[in-house]
Amino acid sequence: MAPKSYQGVLAHAEEPRTYSQTPESNLAQDVITVADLLREKGGIVYTIAPGETVRSAVHELRARRIGVVLVMEEDGIVGILSERDVVRRIDEAGDAGLDTPVSALMTPNPQTCNPSTPLLAVLRRMTDGRFRHLPVVEDGQLVGLVSIGDVVKARLRQLEYEALRMKQMIVG
Repeated sequence: MAPKSYQGVLAHAEEPRTYSQTPESNLAQDVITVADLLREKGGIVYTIAPGETVRSAVHELRARRIGVVLVMEEDGIVGILSERDVVRRIDEAGDAGLDTPVSALMTPNPQTCNPSTPLLAVLRRMTDGRFRHLPVVEDGQLVGLVSIGDVVKARLRQLEYEALRMKQMIVG
């Protein structure tokens, strides 16, 4: 028989335990949405008219250090033009491709999301569709643009926060 000092606590002598932290209190419960991302990032979106030249679009892309412009008419988004679209056109047509109207190169009717869309759903759509930018539309109005970089950055921040909370739970 083990010495008394090695015996476990008797069942009737157990005191109620309290927990200062639980998995529920330490893990993020909120679903991050596009609206959350736009609140931090802002809603600035650069646009161009469909009749403008690719040369004009390239100038905007370079001057603003961006990878995409939305092609807009008065009634809304008609397309999206990315750096990749421009590179393909220049490869096909050389310098003459720069004088092509944006409407000839743009991806027409791009997919969109709304501010309440969860970021994980946006990430899946971008990955499955193999595109890097998604216009954000609410009630038929453009309210922002999210990139794959924006989404990944927000998701990494969320995962780092969850890891920190888990460490706090383990350490106590």
